[in-house]
This record gives sequence, structure tokens and C-alpha cells, in this order.
Amino acid sequence: MQYTKPLARLIEEFQKLPGIGPKSAQRMAFQILKMPSAEVQKFCDAILEAKEKIKYCRTCFNMSSEDPCEICTDTRRDKHMICVISETKDLIALERTREYKGKYHVLQGLISPLDGITPNDLRIKELLERLDKENPEEVILALNPSVEGEATSLYLSRLIKPLGIKVTRIAFGLPAGADLEYADEVTLARALEGRREIL
Repeated sequence: MQYTKPLARLIEEFQKLPGIGPKSAQRMAFQILKMPSAEVQKFCDAILEAKEKIKYCRTCFNMSSEDPCEICTDTRRDKHMICVISETKDLIALERTREYKGKYHVLQGLISPLDGITPNDLRIKELLERLDKENPEEVILALNPSVEGEATSLYLSRLIKPLGIKVTRIAFGLPAGADLEYADEVTLARALEGRREIL
């Protein structure tokens, strides 16, 4: 039996989300259909509001409704440290630890030649301009322990070390191939505490 066209389209749209397969998309579509129209409207409004109001901070490229973002404008943050991460979701994971008090720089991805992502596609140029302007004492590389994360870390350390800035990498109590966003707070806190300088 085939789904009626509007339902088939809804399932198809849900499947476009990362990590959502056919069965999950089907469950989500049926759940939407069970909800009262007012709840569905609130759901749609929340999606549209997020899409319209959330932008990238011009300083660190974190997603925020403010520009510059709340972290960049927080005077209590340690301006001598910049933690480089690949995505905003990693920033949120690190913030949950309550251990890191410095600033961030979001690359918006990782170097991945197989996916056609080169250093020019990331916010590396903006990072280097920022380092020149802000002159921090330390740059912490908090990138996923994947092939792409390793390649990006190596590339960045080769660019930053000649500037006389200490470059460290968070220690990993995480399994290789794991994503930061799925790590628990204790593991991430220990990884931050055990960071080491890249030689």
C-alpha cells in the first residue's frame, strides 16, 4: 500500500534530516498528524522563527540571535584563550561541562577532501585574522577525533604555531570516531583538563 501524496511528502521531508531513516520519518509524520492543528502551527512557527532569527556571530561564527553572540559579549570570559570547534553543537557540549571559560571560534565544518571541503570552505581565514587582532595566549583545538578532525588540527597547528601562540589539543577519553555532541559532561570536562600542547 502506498501513502497518500501529502503523507508521502511529509515522510520524505523528515527523511532529509540527518539520522532519520524511513521508519523514524514515518513515526514522526504520524505523530504530527495526531497533534492538534494549533500544536502543529506552533511547531511550524518555531521552525520558521529559528530560521529567520538565528544567524552567525561575525566574531566567532557561533549560531545566535545576537550579533555578536552572547559569549563574545560576555566580559567574564577569558579573552586569552580561544577554543576552536567545528560546529555550534560542539560549543554547546563544551559549555555543558562548565569547565571552559574562554572564547570560541566555530569553523563551520572540518577539512574533508573526499567531501570536497577544503580549508577555503571553513572559517580559517577569519580565525587567523582574529588571532592577529586579539593576540590570545592559547588556542585549544577541540575537534572530533576523526580523520577529518585530525587533518584539520594538523593544518591549523601548522598555521598558528609560527604566530607564537600556544596550540593545545583536548585530551581524548573519547573513542575514535565519536562526536563531541554525544559525549557526557564528565568525559568532556576531563578531556579539557587533560589538553596538551601540539609539538
